[in-house]
Amino acid sequence: MRLQRLMWIAWPAFLVAGVLEMVVFAMVDPEDLHRIGGGELGLSRQAIYTLSFFVFWGMTMASSALTTLLSLSPFEVNRCPVPVDQRPADCAREGNNCC
Repeated sequence: MRLQRLMWIAWPAFLVAGVLEMVVFAMVDPEDLHRIGGGELGLSRQAIYTLSFFVFWGMTMASSALTTLLSLSPFEVNRCPVPVDQRPADCAREGNNCC
């Protein structure tokens, strides 16, 4: 299930990052980018395209991860990861969700 959720996060983020890359660099020339405070970046066009793609992908993955986290039910969030026979004796919670 975790691998499936990871793909729910990574694949749409990958697609959106690709589209975002095309939109941004259709309007901005990588050669015109400068450091904050002046000075050239000193990177090739391909390096700027690659770095920006991974930045866009990371940002959209964070957005997708937050959406996935907020879509979890209270049971999924509060369930106990410890098997019933290995739970501590002083477990304060009731039922199978006890930890």
